[in-house]
Amino acid sequence: MRCSCFGGPSVDKKRGSAAETLHGIDGDLLQDVNHISYNELRSATDNFHSSNKIGRGGFGDVYKGTLRSGIQVAVKTLSAQSKQGSRSTNIRLDWGRRSAISLGIARGLAFLHEELVPHIVHRDIKASNILLDKDLNPKIGDFGLAKLFPDNITHISTRIAGTTGYLAPEYALGGQLTMKADVYSFGVLILEIISGRNSTKPSWGGTDKLLLEWAWELHEEGRPLELVDPEMGEFPEEEVIRYIKVAFFCTQSAANRRPLTSQVVAMLSKQIRLNDKLLTAPGFFRDSDSASGGRSSMKKSSTNSTSYQMSSVPVTITEVTPR
Repeated sequence: MRCSCFGGPSVDKKRGSAAETLHGIDGDLLQDVNHISYNELRSATDNFHSSNKIGRGGFGDVYKGTLRSGIQVAVKTLSAQSKQGSRSTNIRLDWGRRSAISLGIARGLAFLHEELVPHIVHRDIKASNILLDKDLNPKIGDFGLAKLFPDNITHISTRIAGTTGYLAPEYALGGQLTMKADVYSFGVLILEIISGRNSTKPSWGGTDKLLLEWAWELHEEGRPLELVDPEMGEFPEEEVIRYIKVAFFCTQSAANRRPLTSQVVAMLSKQIRLNDKLLTAPGFFRDSDSASGGRSSMKKSSTNSTSYQMSSVPVTITEVTPR
């Protein structure tokens, strides 16, 4: 059995900042990466005891643990026998649970983006990377693509990595990574939570539209609540509409028009009136191969200069296929 590990702040706060206690992230920015033995991970998790299990990923279970140094870690066991994509489908999510999950994820991102030093960009925020505990509290998982983001830089130029359907335009088009790329992915995730639909499947609204594209169309036509999952039951209409608008603010085509994650938390948690007059069409990507049956290239939408399309056939797409 193989393991991967992501560390958090040390329990002993005298030992230093979180920047000194992060493990397993981006060797380009963290020079002194620590290598932890399997025996130490086994000891930290009490031999991977079931009481320390906090979730299940596509390739194995995830356990919490504490290293000898006092550092708290999450350890994923990588198992060849694990069934990728297995899901529990017996939980009914009403609006109270869905809104709490959305807010919890936003708070987790705000912690990564603004409280940890150096800051962390996750790069793969999506539904399958959100773990729910027994009380349905969300935990952000799978930091395999995460990047450290020191205060003295504005962006990182890097090859594209992540998952189709969640990629911000500036990142997918030019490899310009900022924390606003995570904000974009989170906006798409909000729409998935509200609708109960898959953002990458191009068949919403009876057309080949992506979820984000269809949701924006409903918004412009004054029919935003048609997006809501019919299995959700009763819900507060004004609050759901506010969450949908927050999703659009998060997915604005221009990164500088998207809010900070701390602002997203405020927009979701407080009953404030959002100025949706500031909204412009979101940036989105669509796989036009499935609709046209042919090869197409990355291009701007002809109907809106701030919307984009991207084919699934460029070479770089091998780095962003869903995992």
